[in-house]
Amino acid sequence: MSNLERDPQEIRCATGVGAEAEVLTGREVLTGREVPLGGPRAMTVSRTLPGVRRRMIGAWCFVDAYGPERAVMRVPPHPHTGLQTVSWLIAGEVLHRDSLGTLREVRPGQLNLMTAGRGISHSEESAAGVLHGVQLWVALPGAHRHTSPAFEHHPSLPVLSGSGFEATVVMGSLGGVSSPATAYSPLVGAEVAVDGSCEVPLDLGYEHGLLLLNGEVAELGRGPLTYLPPGLSGVRLSGRGRVLLIGGEPFSEEIVMWWNFVGRSHDEIAAYRKEWMEGEGFGAVEGFDGAPLPAPVLPGIRLKPRGRVRE
Repeated sequence: MSNLERDPQEIRCATGVGAEAEVLTGREVLTGREVPLGGPRAMTVSRTLPGVRRRMIGAWCFVDAYGPERAVMRVPPHPHTGLQTVSWLIAGEVLHRDSLGTLREVRPGQLNLMTAGRGISHSEESAAGVLHGVQLWVALPGAHRHTSPAFEHHPSLPVLSGSGFEATVVMGSLGGVSSPATAYSPLVGAEVAVDGSCEVPLDLGYEHGLLLLNGEVAELGRGPLTYLPPGLSGVRLSGRGRVLLIGGEPFSEEIVMWWNFVGRSHDEIAAYRKEWMEGEGFGAVEGFDGAPLPAPVLPGIRLKPRGRVRE
């Protein structure tokens, strides 16, 4: 999924934590903001990363949650650099096309993973019906951000079972269970089905985020993303529902994230935008009935590389 905002300004940090987060013994409740995708009749998503203060959780740099609602997804061809897109559905079907020639539908419980690397373009669309899911981006570390673009579809994924929960491991590893999906930094992404009271294992060296997808889990509100700092071996959850768990080693590099590009400088982002608008560097998406998405105008200030937390 693209960032379809027509004026994607850099988010600036206010003094202190502000309204975005409630800090409780290291936990932060990231409330996010509502963003329409594709115009006045578009589906609305809740964007919790990047936020006003916290930009990333591990290498995870973008979290959009949407639905459940009856909607039609129609995202025209658009570019990406320096990241991976992770498409995960709870309900509905989405068709992916990309400039590698991929044509692949994703359904609930399956993973579509696209590695942009040095540059790729893609589109996403669905028929009318109930859609419910999350779209996530993973920032590629410097050593891999110019890798060749690639696409992976994983129709089945491993499951970690414990007392009161089952976790489908989408990316990385959880409790010794590893996803077959390609990851370029130490991280985890999992859908946790909670049924009763449980303790989900965590990696002590990772920071984590928890997002309630459906149902009721006592420790989590509906909508916000709950941040957990490194140093925890597990998290207790109780209730019945599905929870998205993301995490990873704190990302040490500063990045520039603007529109659908992840780079390292203003000039690099400007060059990506120029290439896209001139039809270079990102290939063509065949089969989509419509024009590619034009890039917004760059802001009147220079974009600055920033770390995972805005101080």
